[in-house]
Amino acid sequence: MFFKLLTFFAVFFGGILSSWLVFTYLPFLGIIVKLGIVLAGIIGGYFSGRFILGNCWPRWEQQFHNASIPELLTGAAGILFGLLVSGLVLFSLPMGKLPELPGTLLTLMVVLTTTGMVVKIFWAKREEIYSFFGLRGECFEPACIKENRGGNRPAYKLLDTSAVIDGRIADICRTGFLEGNLIVPGFVLAELQKIADSSDSLKRNRGRRGLDILNKMQKEPNISIRIYDKDFEELADVDIKIVRLAKLMEARVITNDFNLNKVAELYGVPVLNINELANAIKPVALPGEEILVHVIKDGKEHGQGIAYLEDGTMIVVDGGRRYIGEEIHVTVTSVLQTAAGRMIFAKPKEEFIAKTALS
Repeated sequence: MFFKLLTFFAVFFGGILSSWLVFTYLPFLGIIVKLGIVLAGIIGGYFSGRFILGNCWPRWEQQFHNASIPELLTGAAGILFGLLVSGLVLFSLPMGKLPELPGTLLTLMVVLTTTGMVVKIFWAKREEIYSFFGLRGECFEPACIKENRGGNRPAYKLLDTSAVIDGRIADICRTGFLEGNLIVPGFVLAELQKIADSSDSLKRNRGRRGLDILNKMQKEPNISIRIYDKDFEELADVDIKIVRLAKLMEARVITNDFNLNKVAELYGVPVLNINELANAIKPVALPGEEILVHVIKDGKEHGQGIAYLEDGTMIVVDGGRRYIGEEIHVTVTSVLQTAAGRMIFAKPKEEFIAKTALS
């Protein structure tokens, strides 16, 4: 409906403008020629509204939909201040000495140029303007989603590319342990698309997997996930963009990228590391506990065997090299927590050794 209204206004102004030009500057033309020019102006207005506005309006509407309240206010303030500056410029120019048509064109050019420059300056300095007026991250998300928890402060969580491709974030969200609003920055989505379009088959599959996971998460009724198209064009590195956006929105970053984790810590941005979560929820093995394991290879030290639990935890079996390819009962001797995860040290159960020796 609004698009039809825009087309109507384009036709109306096309007819008015052509009529004004004909009857003001071309009065010597015949009535048929005048009507032809007016008709051409109406047709030109129709096609301008139908095709130019038809192609531009959906993109403008999407940008308005994704813009936050501070960004809209910044744009409006830039337009008002630009009109004020253009008025001062026109007041200082001898516009009365110019003919009507050149004067009108010059006025239009000054207004558009000055207002456009001021809006561009306001947009480039928008973050400093937000800070000056005390606007923080509460309204940066497109729909200004609020969570009535913790003093009405938003619980934003930015998804990194690695976390999306990893896929475990979708399972975590389904369990209900992760609350708040998940935000996928537009530059992360662009990076996923770039990976999905890669000539390398492995990268291409990873990128498509990430896009499929986001698509499934958007369809989940219990998962609140939004795409936010804010970008920092002056920055080239995606990790720095994520940290910058998280700092701006007072959000947390969800990732399993070790380097991004360290960079975010340097900037004081909280990080939710999926790998750390996976290590934290692994079953705890206590010294003296018995475990049935399948020894699959030898270890670094002489006589050691290596086995793994279902969650990937490595078990180093002292004296387990002779049992490679077999399932044995082992007794946990110690547990070592490292940056890479949890490692369990064990030895074959004495009863099992005795039984094996007798056989």
